[in-house]
Amino acid sequence: MKKYNPYSLPPWLRNARNLCKQFIIPFSIFQGIRTILLPTTFDVLLLTLFILLAMALFFDWI
Repeated sequence: MKKYNPYSLPPWLRNARNLCKQFIIPFSIFQGIRTILLPTTFDVLLLTLFILLAMALFFDWI
């Protein structure tokens, strides 16, 4: 398996990844509050997606 190197990505993709990394935690917190107040299936799935995306970004899985 090839080792992941974020510096081998194009500059525009690195910028998009850093932008997502900055905004995923506030979006997850907002979605968590919304899910607690008005839980729907879509809200739970979206919160799960945000949490998985946050983990992937901060642990450099993607």
